[in-house]
Amino acid sequence: MPQFPIARPRRLRENATLRKMLQETRLSLQDLIYPLFIVEGRSKKEVGSMPGVFQLSLGDLEKEIAEIVSLKIPALLLFGLPASKDNLGSSAYAQNNIVCEAIRKIKLLAPKLLLISDICLCEYTEHGHCGLVESRGNSQIIHNDKSLEWLAQMALVHAQAGADLIAPSDMMDGRVAAIRKILDANDFAHIPILSYAVKYASAFYGPFRDAAESAPQFGDRASYQMDPANSREALREAALDIEEGADILMVKPGLPYLDIVKKLKDEFHVPLAVYQVSGEYSMIRAAAEKGWIDEKKLVLESLLSMKRAGADLIITYFAKQVAAWFKEQL
Repeated sequence: MPQFPIARPRRLRENATLRKMLQETRLSLQDLIYPLFIVEGRSKKEVGSMPGVFQLSLGDLEKEIAEIVSLKIPALLLFGLPASKDNLGSSAYAQNNIVCEAIRKIKLLAPKLLLISDICLCEYTEHGHCGLVESRGNSQIIHNDKSLEWLAQMALVHAQAGADLIAPSDMMDGRVAAIRKILDANDFAHIPILSYAVKYASAFYGPFRDAAESAPQFGDRASYQMDPANSREALREAALDIEEGADILMVKPGLPYLDIVKKLKDEFHVPLAVYQVSGEYSMIRAAAEKGWIDEKKLVLESLLSMKRAGADLIITYFAKQVAAWFKEQL
C-alpha cells in the first residue's frame, strides 16, 4: 500500500462538496420515527425530565399531527396512558383504549402517516411491570405464559383500530409467536411485527418512566429484560424472534449498544431499528441547556453513528428538531 507522501487521505477532505459526495453513511428524514405519549382524560403536559416532550390528550392531536405532517416525519410510535389502571392492565386490550382512539383519530387526520403501536402492559398495570404479576410463596413474579394471551389481544385491538405495525416491547418469551398467530387468525396477516428483540435492563430508561408513568412498583425488570453485560445473548433473542415471525428487529437503548447493532446487522438479513431512548435524549438536552455542547451537531452525529452501525430505522425524540434542521437546509 502506498505510504506518505504519495498517500494523502486529506486530499478527499479538502473540498466541502467532495466531502459530502463521498460520505459513506447518510441520515435521512425517512429513517426517523417519532414517539408520542397519548394520555386519557388530561390536557397537554411537558415531561419534567424530558424538556420538549409532552403527554398529549386526544384533543391535542390535531395540532400535533399537523406539525408532524408539515415536517414530513414519516412514522410515529404510540404509547398510551389510561385514565385508570389495575393489576391486569385491562384497559390495554379494551377496544376503546386510549391508543386505539388515538390511532383512529390520527388516521382521519393523516391517513398516510405510518403508525406503530407499542405493545406492553407496563403503562396499564398498577404494579408497572410489563406482564401479569402472580404471587409465588412470599414473592411476586412476572408470569411469562399467562401474559402472552393479553399481549396478543392488545396487539389485535390495535390492529383493528388501524395500526400499521405492531411493536411488542415486553420481552416475554414467545410473545412474537402469540401475536403473529392472533393477527393471522383475524385477517391481519399483512401487518408486520417490529419486535423489541434486544431490549436491555438499562438505566437509560429513567425519563421514559416519567413520560409513560410506568415505573415498576416493586423490584426491577432484570428477570425479563437483558443483562447489559451480555452480547451473545442478543443473537439468540434476535434469532428466536425471527423464527417466531418478527419482520423487523429492534435494539434498545441505542448509543451505548452500537456493538450489538453491528452484530445483528452482520448476522441477520432483516431490517433493523434502534431506539435512541429517553436517557440519551435527556442527557443531550441537559448538556445543551448548560451550553456545554452544540446540540445540533451532537444529535446529528449520534444518529449518524446509529446508521453507520447498521440501523435502518431510528426511533428518536429528536425527530422534530432533526426534521426542522433538514428543512432549513432546503
